[in-house]
Amino acid sequence: MNIGDVATRTGLPAKTIRYYEDIGLIKPLRDDNGYRRFRDQDLHKLNFLGRARALGFTIEDCRTLMALYEDETRASADVKKVARSHMGQIEAKIADLNAMRDTLSHLIDACAGDDRPDCPILQDLGGKP
Repeated sequence: MNIGDVATRTGLPAKTIRYYEDIGLIKPLRDDNGYRRFRDQDLHKLNFLGRARALGFTIEDCRTLMALYEDETRASADVKKVARSHMGQIEAKIADLNAMRDTLSHLIDACAGDDRPDCPILQDLGGKP
């Protein structure tokens, strides 16, 4: 398969596939003319990476998870550790988003939204109490 075929089958842009090759996450074969030749195992790895990235795992987490996936002697505890760490990061982001929502909601409620120039939203953004 060429990169266009693989991009279509995985839903990943060709640029992303090239990037994954550049950083060593996949290693497609090369034809005599230098073109990449992807095997089924490359397609499988790219699907794996696409799913992991869709779940928000970092590139380094993906590298770790891929190594664990390929290691038949892995301990599932190692996989769970990576996933738990990522879950902690997601929960922290959710807490930050909830705090932002609460602050913005409060500012929206405090703004009269009329013809007057006074606006608590702008005052807060400008650092004025």
